[in-house]
Amino acid sequence: MAIEFNNLAALHWLWLVAAAVVMLGATIAWRRRALERLLDRGVRDRVAPRLSQFRPAVRGVLLVLAMAALVAALTDPRHGRQTEEVKRSGADLMFVVDVSRSMLAEDVAPNRLERAKLFIDDAVRAMGGDRVGLVDFAGVAALRTPLTLNYGALMQSVDALEPKDALRGGSMLGDAIRTAARSFPTDANGGRAIVILTDGEDMESEPAVAAAEIHQSQGIRIITVGIGDSRDGGRIPVDVGGERTWQLHDGQEVWSKMDPSTLKAVAEAGAGIYVGAGTAQVDLGEVLAQGLSDLDRQESEMSTITTTIPRYQWPAALALLLLVGECLISDRRKSAPLQVSAEGAA
Repeated sequence: MAIEFNNLAALHWLWLVAAAVVMLGATIAWRRRALERLLDRGVRDRVAPRLSQFRPAVRGVLLVLAMAALVAALTDPRHGRQTEEVKRSGADLMFVVDVSRSMLAEDVAPNRLERAKLFIDDAVRAMGGDRVGLVDFAGVAALRTPLTLNYGALMQSVDALEPKDALRGGSMLGDAIRTAARSFPTDANGGRAIVILTDGEDMESEPAVAAAEIHQSQGIRIITVGIGDSRDGGRIPVDVGGERTWQLHDGQEVWSKMDPSTLKAVAEAGAGIYVGAGTAQVDLGEVLAQGLSDLDRQESEMSTITTTIPRYQWPAALALLLLVGECLISDRRKSAPLQVSAEGAA
């Protein structure tokens, strides 16, 4: 099996290693020129016989190699696989993501849709045995990932989400809630929840609230997460002939604002909570842990989980050994033993 790296973004730290190499070379060259200017070789050998130019260079090389090994450890190298049998104990959560054009507004960096993806990633990382699924909607709702324990597969679907034009008026939040609710198994005994991530704009509140009330009576809790600026809003970028511009309506730029009113009403009707994320960075994993702490979590069949084995310890240990070696090398050579002649002794 080939070595896998789970955090290739850490390779950006190689720029620091490259800078250290440049500084090391410049320091060695400067040291050599300074000694040559001050003392010629004969005088230097008599005045400072123990001074070494080679040892500081070796120490510098060891330090640079240790930095490179630490970068290698930060990339999270993995080799080999291990499997274990676990008993799932969790609830069923369905993420519902608004992919209408308004989610491209950049009042939240980098935009509302990308922020929704980050929120889901935070939430999934904090989960244990909960099954998760994905529905997207923009006029029409569609199931993208059925309930699964394969969080990697879910995140692939989340990363693939793209904005769409609404085929019908409004974002049809009510349809999205019904689609998500139908995706839960009818014989499930554990808790069920729908987590909606949207800007709440251009939605028909009455059907959405009615859908939330119906499914709340069936034991499905609904949490809404409002993303975007509710006061000033943001413009919606569009691509026209390969050039970036802004969406227009009647010749005026469209400014999209997050509308919390519908989302609050839906969360209240669904016996859940409204999370007004706005333009802030929210830890959705922590929010869900608190908001769903009383949700029933049912134990079910044993599952086999396969994971790759972390091997970051190898380059980290190598870095430690290199640093120890660097500390043990002195800049000066050992002094030569004193030679005493027989004549001098006499």
